[in-house]
Amino acid sequence: MLDALRQVIRQALHSLRTAPGVTAAAVLSLALGIGANTAIFSLIDALMLKALPVSHPEQLLQVTMATPQFFSNPIWEEIRDRQDVFARVFAYGRWGFNLSSGGEARTANGLFASGQYFDTLGIRPALGRTLVPADDHRGCPGAAVLSHGFWQKEYGGRADIVGRTISLDNHPIAIVGVAEAGYTGTDVGVSFDVVVPLCAERVIHGETSNLDFNAAPGNYNTIFAWLRIVGRPKAGLSPEQVAARLSVLAPHVYQATVPKHWRPPEQARYLERKLAVEPFAHGLSYIRDQYHDALLILMATVGIVLLIACANVANLLLARGVTRRREFAIKLALGAGRDRLIRQMLTESLLLAGASAVLGVLFANWVTAMLIGFLDLTLDTAPDPRVLAFTAGVALLTSLLFGLAPALRSTSVSPYSAMRWNARDLVGGTRFGTAKALVTVQIALSLLLLVGAGLMLTTFWKLMALDTGFRADEVLLTGVDLRSGHYEPGLRRAVYLRMLAALRTLPGVRSASASDVTPICGCASKRELALEAEGGERAPVVTVHSNFVSDSYFQTLDTPIVAGRDFNEHDGPDAPQVAIVNRTLAERYFGPGNPLGRRFRVQKGNTLGDAVAVVGVAADAKYGSLREVIPPTVYFAWNQDATPYPRTNFELRSAGGAPAGLIDSVKTAIGQVDPRASIEFTPLAARIEESISRERLLAILSACFGALALLLAAIGLYGVISYSVARRSNEIGIRMALGAHPAGVLRMVLREVVLMVAAGLAAGLGLAATLTRFVASFLYDLKPADPLTFSLAAAVLAGIAVFAGYWPARRAARVDPMTALREE
Repeated sequence: MLDALRQVIRQALHSLRTAPGVTAAAVLSLALGIGANTAIFSLIDALMLKALPVSHPEQLLQVTMATPQFFSNPIWEEIRDRQDVFARVFAYGRWGFNLSSGGEARTANGLFASGQYFDTLGIRPALGRTLVPADDHRGCPGAAVLSHGFWQKEYGGRADIVGRTISLDNHPIAIVGVAEAGYTGTDVGVSFDVVVPLCAERVIHGETSNLDFNAAPGNYNTIFAWLRIVGRPKAGLSPEQVAARLSVLAPHVYQATVPKHWRPPEQARYLERKLAVEPFAHGLSYIRDQYHDALLILMATVGIVLLIACANVANLLLARGVTRRREFAIKLALGAGRDRLIRQMLTESLLLAGASAVLGVLFANWVTAMLIGFLDLTLDTAPDPRVLAFTAGVALLTSLLFGLAPALRSTSVSPYSAMRWNARDLVGGTRFGTAKALVTVQIALSLLLLVGAGLMLTTFWKLMALDTGFRADEVLLTGVDLRSGHYEPGLRRAVYLRMLAALRTLPGVRSASASDVTPICGCASKRELALEAEGGERAPVVTVHSNFVSDSYFQTLDTPIVAGRDFNEHDGPDAPQVAIVNRTLAERYFGPGNPLGRRFRVQKGNTLGDAVAVVGVAADAKYGSLREVIPPTVYFAWNQDATPYPRTNFELRSAGGAPAGLIDSVKTAIGQVDPRASIEFTPLAARIEESISRERLLAILSACFGALALLLAAIGLYGVISYSVARRSNEIGIRMALGAHPAGVLRMVLREVVLMVAAGLAAGLGLAATLTRFVASFLYDLKPADPLTFSLAAAVLAGIAVFAGYWPARRAARVDPMTALREE
């Protein structure tokens, strides 16, 4: 058996060496297809399939209440103290820590975690120790555990790091240890840098601490939830038993934490919440949630590309198989069995697929690294048994897909007819053979990918060209945090006003303003308004989005004031309360009448604030995301907020040029007011681009894969028509000798091209109409069956396909009749 196998492999290698052009084309086509599939699968494996690198991850359970999955600290403490089903349990919340003591912020990815965080996960220290329950108690001084990567990057792997301090948000925290190498956290795709005990949150954040704060600012009917809860059940308890016990504890937990300032209906809804559990073996990831469906779409796309590549290689082998019919006929005549010949051709196919897989893995590593860099992820994409098995399986499957038909076709030959000197094959003749069917399939699949690429590109262009309600170019967003200055709440406004005045005098600054919420932040601040009817009567309470903005805010963002006026210096804390509403709010709640002068009061739990008068109407603008339906929004006067939050935002519009050119002068101006202030910079245009990174990725990759499919289809069509012309040269010569005009020969060959293209387009349009509905959620202002996209894709594919078939048809029209007849 080994001798027979060795002989078959040796013959297959010799056969591949005798046709280097066919071998190189086949390996390159398949390598691109296999590499693309391996790259996308590697991302899927790293994001969705790999278990956390912790002890027995399959045992971990996350406590949830369906929606939301985050808990407030009071709820966590109640669950921690009441539960009796977990051997170990912890809560954690992600937070960005500033490592600088003033000036431009230098952010580290941090975690606030309860004392059993490392014990529950089974993570050991590489240096020093990890957190223990004794570190997590009210009033704790704090302790820090560094990740192995951060220790190497920030401290060069120094062994004397334990006992030193690290500055987190300008608070010195003692370093007690370094986590073991390979552990990057439970949030897949984002690695942590430092973990501190949950109790240290009060030390670091002071008056803005979230340990006991039960309501989000301005959202009096919501809970400030920021913690996830994960536990390892006691021995012998199933997830169902854990869930049943937690459902019994839920009423007691919520009864003990219900916000007392809520109205009775809201408290009743709060008390109806449940507790449940779900597996935590694969951790959590917002990247996974954001890109889950996109990766599945891309996986299907690269699968189609691989099918097109297989069809291309199958056509190459079919054409080559015809030239080898005399070889096979002689072997059959000498007693070789057909099964042996089939084994030989399948071995050649397997060798082609194996070589393509090796080259494809190299290509996949490059593509994967590029995608991870594009997405700014921290992922372990080193090939594991699952990825290697996937690549091997794809190679084996492709070898069967493109090798079986040529093997069966080439060995089904009569020795007598194949050995005739003037034998001619009909594969490229007038009948609709296997090769033509494969080209038709290629065209159909290519059209499907082109339609998908067109939909994704159109969506991306629509989002980029969207009227957002503001002009993003030349705007620099500057976040300033005053918590390190320990200002009394009543003094912060004066400090911010001094900073704003200094920013407005900077050279190159056309306009500057301040606000609580900036555009496309992915966030929302909501308030309940009790509107007054025109007669002064109370109207129903409505929930709207809100923002505190200074004067010149709308000018800085280039958002028009369509009625009334902007805020000005007279709208101070002692002046009557005023607000500006967006057009949506004015039309929805104030009707067609004049909204100026209308009044409302802010609902704060069970009380109402002072009356607020509407002095202006601003054009609609997007704040959450580009895809959002613009909600009713009210803008309050920033200068009338007596106790502003310790962190605010400044918007600066440059007088020309890139807004990043203002950064140095802005740091100097703010530093002169308070050198301890922490500053973050983000060009508004860059934030918008980042907000549609998923759409950009899909547009780029779908366009690349669509172009690759188009190229493969064109090459396949060109090859089939070229081979058909070559095999029918004697027939064409006879036709021309009998008086056929070259134009008639050209039309005859092009007729075959048009038939294949038409059949492929018809099948492709049917496929696209059926399958594009699966990408509807990725589209914006576009229907899956968009007629323009379908028409353009079909026209482009038809044009390139006919162009690819024209050249061999043109060559056929120039056949010399005497040369063709001399061959006969």
